[in-house]
Amino acid sequence: MDSALAVHRLHFAFTITYHYLFPQLTMGLALLIVILKTLALQTANDRYNQAARFWVKIFAINFAMGVVTGIPMEFQFGTNWARFSKDAGGVIGQTLAMEGVYSFFLESTFLGLFVFGEKRLSPRLHWVSAFLVFVGSWLSGFFIIATDAWMQHPVGYKLGANNQFVLDSFSDLILNPWTLWQYLHNMIAAVVTGSFVMASIGAFYLLTGRFIEHARIFVRIGVIAGTVAMILMLFPTGDGQGRMVADHQPVTLAAMEGLFDTGAGAPIALVGQPDTDNLKLDNPIMVPKALSFLTYRRWEAEVKGLKDFPRDQWPDNIPLLYYSYHVMVGLGTLLILLSVLCTWSLWRGRIYQNRALLWALMLALPFPYIATTAGWMTAELGRQPWLIYGVMRTSQGFSSRVSAGNGLFTLIGFMGLYLALGILFLFLVHREIDHGPAREAACDQGGAQ
Repeated sequence: MDSALAVHRLHFAFTITYHYLFPQLTMGLALLIVILKTLALQTANDRYNQAARFWVKIFAINFAMGVVTGIPMEFQFGTNWARFSKDAGGVIGQTLAMEGVYSFFLESTFLGLFVFGEKRLSPRLHWVSAFLVFVGSWLSGFFIIATDAWMQHPVGYKLGANNQFVLDSFSDLILNPWTLWQYLHNMIAAVVTGSFVMASIGAFYLLTGRFIEHARIFVRIGVIAGTVAMILMLFPTGDGQGRMVADHQPVTLAAMEGLFDTGAGAPIALVGQPDTDNLKLDNPIMVPKALSFLTYRRWEAEVKGLKDFPRDQWPDNIPLLYYSYHVMVGLGTLLILLSVLCTWSLWRGRIYQNRALLWALMLALPFPYIATTAGWMTAELGRQPWLIYGVMRTSQGFSSRVSAGNGLFTLIGFMGLYLALGILFLFLVHREIDHGPAREAACDQGGAQ
């Protein structure tokens, strides 16, 4: 950790990983709250309104934490990555500014209307406010993904004075083919997180015998939405994202799969340990020819291994990239199996009494977060050693005048502050879960009287 570059990378990795724990739930819950409000309009069952009010409180807490942890991350473009910001700001500044101006303000404005305006708005207008919160949330995600996608697959730019990047085509930037698959994959992953959180809290209430009717709604909506989202995560979005990597970052694909040797009919490694010193995968369990088929739709297609690429183009940390990818895929597979099993039990009308499945749902709550974090680690580790893939190396973009000591000092400060924020977040969420939807029902009864 005496390298300033290593400290800056760790600093940004910590802040962005911690920050993204919150937006992924807000983006997922935004869609689920719209579903609850739609069911309230269609059925005239006020329990759906009460459920929506309960979940918007969880949404608001996460939204506030996302803002608090996101603002320092934006400043890090200047404090930790000044050379990157100077050279690429003419491109990424467009999408980051749009995220702030259009998405953040749209989302926050209509969140206020949704939370405080229910008694002043008609049911349909209140639904509209929920829908616009959803639109703002997902627009915010789009502009952030468009920024990252440009770093993964730079398009629509030209080099100006002093080799700085100048935006040449805004439409190319927004319609970057990498953006489409990365955005869909990421947003559906957010729905998976929101669905499992909703189903987990519902399962907790059923297991403890509290708020039974609302808990059934949470489990039903969470299981159905989660199952649909998990299938879409696998295909077409996961497949589409994987093929983008194969076409534009083949060395990344080889590192993700622990593939050292080029060959036709390349296998997929279910498990194994990459040995970069001896250029082999230790103790592998393989599925023959599966990688060739999934990548190129031909069983005998040739897939390049790491040995066919110059060593200075290899990702910096192949073992961590390999394990991150396999954690994401492994947890995703387990979550798909759990979702399908729960959907089957729900269809048969048995899930509410099946304590084993309810326990599984409740305990599954952290795993979408882990899988999503592993997925983002796969994307960002796979891009290394490039900050802008194929154009600017990571070593060329950091703030060279900020020493390793200064960076480490602020990193420790951030860790302490974020620990305090995390404790506050858990306290607030625990309080809302403990109160449950009963407070919303009591408010409705008091208003009716």
